[in-house]
Amino acid sequence: MRAAFIDSLGPAENIRYGDLPAPTPGPTDVLVDVLGTTVNPVDILLRSGVFRTPVGFPLVISRDLVGTVAATGPGAPGFAVGDLVWANSLGHGGRPGAAAEQAVVAADRLYHLPAGVDPTTAVAVVHPAATAYLALFTHGRVTAGDTVLVLGAAGNVGSAVVTLAVEAGARVIATAAAADLDHCRALGADAAFDYRDPKLVDLIAAACPDGVDAHLDCSGRNDLTEAVELLAPRGRIVLLAATGTDPVLPVRRLYMKDCSIAGFVISHATSGELAEAAGTINRLLANGRLRARTLERQPLSAAAEVHRRMEQGRLHGRRVVLLPGG
Repeated sequence: MRAAFIDSLGPAENIRYGDLPAPTPGPTDVLVDVLGTTVNPVDILLRSGVFRTPVGFPLVISRDLVGTVAATGPGAPGFAVGDLVWANSLGHGGRPGAAAEQAVVAADRLYHLPAGVDPTTAVAVVHPAATAYLALFTHGRVTAGDTVLVLGAAGNVGSAVVTLAVEAGARVIATAAAADLDHCRALGADAAFDYRDPKLVDLIAAACPDGVDAHLDCSGRNDLTEAVELLAPRGRIVLLAATGTDPVLPVRRLYMKDCSIAGFVISHATSGELAEAAGTINRLLANGRLRARTLERQPLSAAAEVHRRMEQGRLHGRRVVLLPGG
Protein backbone atom coordinates (compact mmCIF):
# COMPACT_ATOMS: atom_id res chain seq x y z
CA MET A 1 0.00 0.00 0.00
CA ARG A 2 1.05 3.63 -0.44
CA ALA A 3 1.79 5.58 2.73
CA ALA A 4 3.49 8.68 4.14
CA PHE A 5 6.01 7.56 6.76
CA ILE A 6 9.29 8.28 8.52
CA ASP A 7 12.26 6.06 9.30
CA SER A 8 13.61 8.38 12.00
CA LEU A 9 12.55 11.44 13.98
CA GLY A 10 13.53 14.80 12.56
CA PRO A 11 12.53 17.49 10.04
CA ALA A 12 9.71 17.37 7.51
CA GLU A 13 12.22 16.23 4.90
CA ASN A 14 12.29 12.86 6.70
CA ILE A 15 8.75 12.13 5.49
CA ARG A 16 8.75 9.65 2.64
CA TYR A 17 5.91 8.62 0.37
CA GLY A 18 6.08 5.09 -0.93
CA ASP A 19 5.08 1.47 -0.51
CA LEU A 20 4.76 -0.34 2.80
CA PRO A 21 3.29 -3.75 3.62
CA ALA A 22 -0.46 -3.63 4.21
CA PRO A 23 -1.33 -3.83 7.94
CA THR A 24 -3.01 -6.87 9.47
CA PRO A 25 -5.66 -6.38 12.15
CA GLY A 26 -5.39 -8.19 15.46
CA PRO A 27 -8.31 -9.82 17.31
CA THR A 28 -9.66 -6.53 18.71
CA ASP A 29 -8.76 -4.35 15.70
CA VAL A 30 -10.54 -3.03 12.64
CA LEU A 31 -8.90 -2.67 9.22
CA VAL A 32 -9.96 0.59 7.56
CA ASP A 33 -9.67 1.71 3.94
CA VAL A 34 -8.61 5.33 4.49
CA LEU A 35 -10.53 8.06 2.65
CA GLY A 36 -8.71 10.98 4.24
CA THR A 37 -6.30 12.07 6.97
CA THR A 38 -4.98 15.41 8.25
CA VAL A 39 -1.95 17.23 9.64
CA ASN A 40 -2.06 18.55 13.23
CA PRO A 41 0.45 20.45 15.37
CA VAL A 42 0.84 17.30 17.48
CA ASP A 43 2.00 15.48 14.34
CA ILE A 44 4.81 18.02 14.05
CA LEU A 45 5.77 17.59 17.71
CA LEU A 46 5.94 13.81 17.34
CA ARG A 47 7.74 13.72 14.00
CA SER A 48 10.37 16.21 15.19
CA GLY A 49 10.97 14.40 18.48
CA VAL A 50 9.74 17.22 20.74
CA PHE A 51 6.98 14.95 22.08
CA ARG A 52 8.41 11.58 23.03
CA THR A 53 6.20 8.53 22.73
CA PRO A 54 6.77 4.85 21.90
CA VAL A 55 7.03 4.47 18.13
CA GLY A 56 8.32 1.84 15.75
CA PHE A 57 9.93 2.49 12.38
CA PRO A 58 8.95 2.81 9.68
CA LEU A 59 6.22 4.93 11.31
CA VAL A 60 3.17 5.89 9.28
CA ILE A 61 2.41 9.48 10.34
CA SER A 62 -0.84 11.28 11.27
CA ARG A 63 -3.47 10.87 13.95
CA ASP A 64 -6.80 11.23 12.19
CA LEU A 65 -8.65 9.23 9.59
CA VAL A 66 -12.04 8.77 8.05
CA GLY A 67 -12.68 5.66 6.00
CA THR A 68 -14.66 2.50 5.46
CA VAL A 69 -14.32 -0.77 7.34
CA ALA A 70 -12.51 -3.40 5.25
CA ALA A 71 -12.28 -6.18 7.86
CA THR A 72 -12.79 -6.75 11.58
CA GLY A 73 -11.20 -8.93 14.19
CA PRO A 74 -13.39 -11.37 16.14
CA GLY A 75 -13.09 -9.19 19.24
CA ALA A 76 -14.21 -5.97 17.53
CA PRO A 77 -18.02 -6.09 17.71
CA GLY A 78 -20.17 -3.24 16.46
CA PHE A 79 -18.39 -2.74 13.15
CA ALA A 80 -19.22 -4.25 9.77
CA VAL A 81 -17.53 -4.18 6.40
CA GLY A 82 -18.52 -1.01 4.57
CA ASP A 83 -19.26 1.09 7.69
CA LEU A 84 -18.08 4.72 7.52
CA VAL A 85 -15.84 5.34 10.52
CA TRP A 86 -13.36 7.82 11.98
CA ALA A 87 -10.50 7.86 14.48
CA ASN A 88 -8.27 10.57 15.94
CA SER A 89 -5.65 8.91 18.14
CA LEU A 90 -3.36 6.94 15.84
CA GLY A 91 0.37 7.33 15.19
CA HIS A 92 1.59 7.48 18.80
CA GLY A 93 1.77 5.31 21.89
CA GLY A 94 2.92 2.37 19.79
CA ARG A 95 -0.01 2.66 17.36
CA PRO A 96 0.63 2.99 13.59
CA GLY A 97 -0.56 6.16 11.93
CA ALA A 98 -3.34 7.06 9.52
CA ALA A 99 -1.51 8.49 6.49
CA ALA A 100 -1.86 5.42 4.30
CA GLU A 101 -4.26 3.63 2.02
CA GLN A 102 -5.14 1.29 4.90
CA ALA A 103 -4.84 1.54 8.67
CA VAL A 104 -5.47 -0.72 11.64
CA VAL A 105 -7.47 0.84 14.47
CA ALA A 106 -8.22 -0.64 17.89
CA ALA A 107 -11.98 -1.02 18.17
CA ASP A 108 -12.15 1.13 21.31
CA ARG A 109 -10.57 4.05 19.40
CA LEU A 110 -12.84 3.86 16.35
CA TYR A 111 -16.21 5.59 15.97
CA HIS A 112 -19.04 5.44 13.46
CA LEU A 113 -19.53 8.49 11.25
CA PRO A 114 -23.10 9.81 11.51
CA ALA A 115 -25.28 9.30 8.46
CA GLY A 116 -25.20 12.14 5.98
CA VAL A 117 -21.94 13.69 7.25
CA ASP A 118 -19.35 14.37 4.56
CA PRO A 119 -16.19 12.36 5.38
CA THR A 120 -13.80 15.14 4.38
CA THR A 121 -15.67 17.68 6.51
CA ALA A 122 -15.54 15.29 9.46
CA VAL A 123 -11.88 14.34 9.38
CA ALA A 124 -10.92 18.02 9.28
CA VAL A 125 -12.44 18.70 12.71
CA VAL A 126 -12.29 15.53 14.80
CA HIS A 127 -8.87 16.23 16.33
CA PRO A 128 -9.37 19.94 17.16
CA ALA A 129 -12.84 19.15 18.48
CA ALA A 130 -11.59 16.34 20.75
CA THR A 131 -8.87 18.65 22.06
CA ALA A 132 -11.51 21.31 22.75
CA TYR A 133 -13.86 18.86 24.47
CA LEU A 134 -11.25 17.42 26.80
CA ALA A 135 -9.81 20.84 27.65
CA LEU A 136 -13.23 22.32 28.40
CA PHE A 137 -15.04 19.54 30.17
CA THR A 138 -12.62 16.82 31.31
CA HIS A 139 -9.93 19.20 32.61
CA GLY A 140 -11.68 22.59 32.76
CA ARG A 141 -14.92 21.29 34.33
CA VAL A 142 -16.95 23.85 32.37
CA THR A 143 -20.71 23.80 32.93
CA ALA A 144 -23.66 25.85 31.69
CA GLY A 145 -23.50 29.43 32.92
CA ASP A 146 -19.70 29.54 33.25
CA THR A 147 -17.71 32.33 31.63
CA VAL A 148 -14.94 30.94 29.42
CA LEU A 149 -12.05 33.04 28.11
CA VAL A 150 -10.54 31.66 24.90
CA LEU A 151 -7.26 33.17 23.69
CA GLY A 152 -6.40 32.38 20.09
CA ALA A 153 -10.06 31.71 19.42
CA ALA A 154 -9.87 31.86 15.61
CA GLY A 155 -7.53 28.91 15.14
CA ASN A 156 -8.68 25.36 14.55
CA VAL A 157 -8.67 24.33 18.22
CA GLY A 158 -9.79 27.78 19.39
CA SER A 159 -12.78 27.76 17.05
CA ALA A 160 -13.76 24.32 18.31
CA VAL A 161 -13.44 25.51 21.92
CA VAL A 162 -15.77 28.44 21.23
CA THR A 163 -18.27 26.20 19.42
CA LEU A 164 -18.38 23.53 22.14
CA ALA A 165 -18.46 26.01 25.02
CA VAL A 166 -21.34 27.98 23.50
CA GLU A 167 -23.21 24.76 22.70
CA ALA A 168 -22.84 23.74 26.37
CA GLY A 169 -24.43 26.96 27.58
CA ALA A 170 -21.28 28.83 28.63
CA ARG A 171 -20.63 32.52 27.98
CA VAL A 172 -17.53 32.89 25.80
CA ILE A 173 -15.11 35.81 25.62
CA ALA A 174 -12.69 35.45 22.69
CA THR A 175 -9.44 37.08 21.65
CA ALA A 176 -8.01 36.88 18.13
CA ALA A 177 -6.51 39.02 15.37
CA ALA A 178 -8.69 41.96 14.35
CA ALA A 179 -9.50 40.33 11.00
CA ASP A 180 -10.84 37.23 12.81
CA LEU A 181 -13.16 38.86 15.35
CA ASP A 182 -16.27 38.53 13.20
CA HIS A 183 -15.51 34.82 12.79
CA CYS A 184 -15.38 34.41 16.58
CA ARG A 185 -18.68 36.25 17.00
CA ALA A 186 -20.27 34.10 14.29
CA LEU A 187 -19.31 31.02 16.30
CA GLY A 188 -21.25 32.43 19.23
CA ALA A 189 -18.70 34.36 21.29
CA ASP A 190 -20.43 36.95 23.47
CA ALA A 191 -17.53 39.36 23.00
CA ALA A 192 -14.36 39.29 20.90
CA PHE A 193 -11.29 41.49 21.32
CA ASP A 194 -8.15 42.14 19.27
CA TYR A 195 -5.28 40.41 21.05
CA ARG A 196 -2.97 43.27 20.00
CA ASP A 197 -5.07 45.90 21.77
CA PRO A 198 -2.87 47.49 24.48
CA LYS A 199 -5.95 47.64 26.75
CA LEU A 200 -6.85 43.99 26.22
CA VAL A 201 -6.72 42.96 29.88
CA ASP A 202 -8.87 45.94 30.88
CA LEU A 203 -11.39 45.12 28.14
CA ILE A 204 -11.66 41.51 29.29
CA ALA A 205 -11.97 42.56 32.93
CA ALA A 206 -14.74 45.01 32.05
CA ALA A 207 -16.60 42.32 30.10
CA CYS A 208 -16.19 39.86 33.01
CA PRO A 209 -16.59 41.89 36.22
CA ASP A 210 -16.91 38.69 38.27
CA GLY A 211 -13.90 37.08 36.58
CA VAL A 212 -13.66 34.12 34.23
CA ASP A 213 -14.40 30.58 35.34
CA ALA A 214 -12.19 28.87 32.75
CA HIS A 215 -9.14 30.29 30.98
CA LEU A 216 -7.96 28.46 27.84
CA ASP A 217 -5.03 29.88 25.88
CA CYS A 218 -5.00 28.23 22.45
CA SER A 219 -2.39 30.69 21.20
CA GLY A 220 0.42 29.25 23.31
CA ARG A 221 1.36 32.61 24.88
CA ASN A 222 0.47 31.47 28.42
CA ASP A 223 0.87 34.65 30.49
CA LEU A 224 -0.07 33.09 33.82
CA THR A 225 0.19 36.34 35.78
CA GLU A 226 -2.44 37.86 33.53
CA ALA A 227 -4.50 34.68 33.55
CA VAL A 228 -4.64 34.39 37.35
CA GLU A 229 -5.61 38.05 37.66
CA LEU A 230 -8.59 37.50 35.35
CA LEU A 231 -9.85 34.36 37.08
CA ALA A 232 -12.99 34.27 39.19
CA PRO A 233 -12.75 32.63 42.62
CA ARG A 234 -12.21 28.89 42.03
CA GLY A 235 -11.48 29.56 38.39
CA ARG A 236 -9.49 27.09 36.32
CA ILE A 237 -6.61 27.52 33.89
CA VAL A 238 -6.14 24.74 31.34
CA LEU A 239 -2.77 24.63 29.56
CA LEU A 240 -3.29 23.02 26.16
CA ALA A 241 -0.61 24.69 24.02
CA ALA A 242 2.50 25.06 26.13
CA THR A 243 5.50 23.50 24.40
CA GLY A 244 7.14 26.84 23.66
CA THR A 245 6.71 28.70 26.97
CA ASP A 246 7.90 28.49 30.55
CA PRO A 247 5.96 31.25 32.32
CA VAL A 248 6.04 32.37 35.95
CA LEU A 249 3.08 31.19 38.04
CA PRO A 250 1.88 33.67 40.70
CA VAL A 251 1.31 30.97 43.29
CA ARG A 252 0.19 33.22 46.17
CA ARG A 253 -2.55 34.87 44.13
CA LEU A 254 -3.67 31.52 42.67
CA TYR A 255 -3.84 30.07 46.19
CA MET A 256 -5.70 33.02 47.72
CA LYS A 257 -8.40 32.83 45.02
CA ASP A 258 -8.89 29.05 45.44
CA CYS A 259 -8.01 28.62 41.77
CA SER A 260 -6.38 25.70 39.95
CA ILE A 261 -4.25 25.01 36.91
CA ALA A 262 -4.11 21.85 34.82
CA GLY A 263 -1.79 20.77 32.05
CA PHE A 264 -3.45 18.83 29.28
CA VAL A 265 -1.83 16.80 26.49
CA ILE A 266 -4.35 15.02 24.28
CA SER A 267 -1.85 12.24 23.59
CA HIS A 268 -2.32 11.16 27.22
CA ALA A 269 -6.11 10.93 26.96
CA THR A 270 -7.56 7.52 27.72
CA SER A 271 -9.67 5.62 25.21
CA GLY A 272 -12.65 6.20 27.51
CA GLU A 273 -12.10 9.96 27.55
CA LEU A 274 -11.74 10.02 23.77
CA ALA A 275 -14.90 7.98 23.33
CA GLU A 276 -16.82 10.41 25.55
CA ALA A 277 -15.59 13.29 23.42
CA ALA A 278 -16.55 11.37 20.27
CA GLY A 279 -20.19 11.26 21.36
CA THR A 280 -20.40 15.05 21.47
CA ILE A 281 -18.38 15.41 18.27
CA ASN A 282 -20.73 13.09 16.39
CA ARG A 283 -23.77 14.99 17.64
CA LEU A 284 -22.34 18.32 16.47
CA LEU A 285 -21.20 16.84 13.16
CA ALA A 286 -24.71 15.53 12.56
CA ASN A 287 -26.34 18.90 13.21
CA GLY A 288 -23.77 20.85 11.21
CA ARG A 289 -22.29 22.79 14.14
CA LEU A 290 -18.74 21.49 13.61
CA ARG A 291 -16.94 22.43 10.42
CA ALA A 292 -13.56 23.70 9.30
CA ARG A 293 -13.31 27.41 8.55
CA THR A 294 -11.32 26.78 5.39
CA LEU A 295 -10.75 23.33 3.89
CA GLU A 296 -8.00 22.37 1.47
CA ARG A 297 -7.55 18.98 -0.17
CA GLN A 298 -4.15 17.61 -1.15
CA PRO A 299 -2.88 14.18 -2.21
CA LEU A 300 -1.24 12.06 0.46
CA SER A 301 2.04 12.45 -1.41
CA ALA A 302 2.05 16.14 -0.32
CA ALA A 303 2.39 15.26 3.39
CA ALA A 304 5.95 16.58 3.76
CA GLU A 305 5.08 19.90 2.13
CA VAL A 306 2.00 20.32 4.34
CA HIS A 307 4.15 19.65 7.42
CA ARG A 308 6.54 22.39 6.26
CA ARG A 309 3.68 24.83 5.68
CA MET A 310 2.33 24.21 9.18
CA GLU A 311 5.74 24.73 10.78
CA GLN A 312 6.13 27.98 8.85
CA GLY A 313 2.76 29.28 10.09
CA ARG A 314 1.19 29.22 6.62
CA LEU A 315 -2.00 27.33 7.57
CA HIS A 316 -3.73 29.92 9.75
CA GLY A 317 -7.37 28.88 10.11
CA ARG A 318 -6.96 26.32 7.33
CA ARG A 319 -7.33 22.55 7.56
CA VAL A 320 -5.62 20.37 4.98
CA VAL A 321 -7.09 16.95 4.27
CA LEU A 322 -4.70 14.47 2.65
CA LEU A 323 -6.38 12.05 0.27
CA PRO A 324 -4.77 8.62 -0.29
CA GLY A 325 -6.55 8.33 -3.60
CA GLY A 326 -4.97 11.55 -4.85
